[in-house]
Amino acid sequence: MDLSRSEPQPQFATAGASRGDDDAAVQIVSLYQAQKKIYPRSVTGRFVNWRWALVWITQLAFYLTPWLMWNQRQAVLFDLGARRFYIFGLVLHPQDLIYLTALLIISAYALFLFTAVAGRLWCGYACPQTVYTEMFMWVERRFEGDRAARMKLDASGWNLRRLWRTGGKHTAWIAMALWTGFSFVGYFTPIRSLAQGVMTLGLGSWETFWVLFYSFATYGNAGFMREQVCKYMCPYARFQSAMLDKDTLIITYDQARGEPRGSRSKKADPAQLGLGACIDVCDDVMKKMNYAPGLVRYDTQNGLAQHLTRAQRLRRVFRPRVIVYTAVLFLIVSALATSIALRPPFKVDIVRDRGTLARQVEDGEVENVYRLQIMNATETAQSYRVTADGLSGLRIMDTQAVTVAPTEAKWVSATLRVPPQAAASTAPGVHEIHFTIEREAQGTEAARTLREKSTFVLPR
Repeated sequence: MDLSRSEPQPQFATAGASRGDDDAAVQIVSLYQAQKKIYPRSVTGRFVNWRWALVWITQLAFYLTPWLMWNQRQAVLFDLGARRFYIFGLVLHPQDLIYLTALLIISAYALFLFTAVAGRLWCGYACPQTVYTEMFMWVERRFEGDRAARMKLDASGWNLRRLWRTGGKHTAWIAMALWTGFSFVGYFTPIRSLAQGVMTLGLGSWETFWVLFYSFATYGNAGFMREQVCKYMCPYARFQSAMLDKDTLIITYDQARGEPRGSRSKKADPAQLGLGACIDVCDDVMKKMNYAPGLVRYDTQNGLAQHLTRAQRLRRVFRPRVIVYTAVLFLIVSALATSIALRPPFKVDIVRDRGTLARQVEDGEVENVYRLQIMNATETAQSYRVTADGLSGLRIMDTQAVTVAPTEAKWVSATLRVPPQAAASTAPGVHEIHFTIEREAQGTEAARTLREKSTFVLPR
């Protein structure tokens, strides 16, 4: 890509006042470096096609996923208000935060692996900043033309033609940004309800804020800041180079072919002139000049220096850091998949009732009170039976059968008592007990049992 770029220069200003022979001029140095506007030129080629393929894939997935339905509800919905997260057939509760942690670790290791093998794949093809910048630049070209036309339009001053083209560009940008913000919020608020709220001007304050906030961020980052986000704001850019080595595929310049540079006619022989293959790095220009493409290409530093073949470069992919990243990534993905596959259809949290301590009730029985949170992770109502064991004569007084609605979490109280004879023959203090929660069989679903540990206190 040929960019019209002007290297920023520090701005200096000198100010001084004559107050006698001892006075000296004071030099003021501005730390801000102004940068001229960049006018990127439209290019074609297989890497551009790959980038646009990723644009289509990622954005179709992003914009369409909130509209998919699953079991009469939104297929992917992170319902923060109800503290339930739906991912197709998977229903998660806040207690399942470990899955999010595992997903973030997988994403990090995948990024490390891809970077170690092929450099800036994420930055160049799949990063949201790259994707939306590419989309906004496409709109810009449709309204204002390619590089030369945009430079001419900006230099022409404000007139009716420029007002129409620039205004149309920004209108399209704002529409894209608003749709992006709306789609983003649609992952956290049911998107059909969100659309109805927009149409009736009944959108809630928080939904309105986040739609506008994400829209503004998209409009500003992709329309104006562009590469400045990567240079100054992206944390990944700060440590990316630490994951590269001399066998990482990166965009390289074949200096042996390209230097020394110099202009010549299309028919001239660069070897006789003692010049490099081409002054331009674009494959399209190379083809027009009847030179072999690839002056700038994906290669490794060792491959360029040692003139390695493709097979030799591929063999060097399997080096220690890549093997370690791959092994760790495989283990974490396998563990996550196994955990989800074996995940029980319900969870139980047990806490002692802090408002009621261990106490002696009628007939000399010792009573402890507990609160159980039963979380139904299925999308059908389920019935559960609760029992307890661990001490002689231990029995549950009230909570024996519980029905929990689909994907709901329900708090119930459980009162456990120990008869006076057992209490007298057991040492006072804290004793380990177990709750058994059994999900009753329903239709094709077999009964499932879950045991949770707790404690029973016998007073002195």
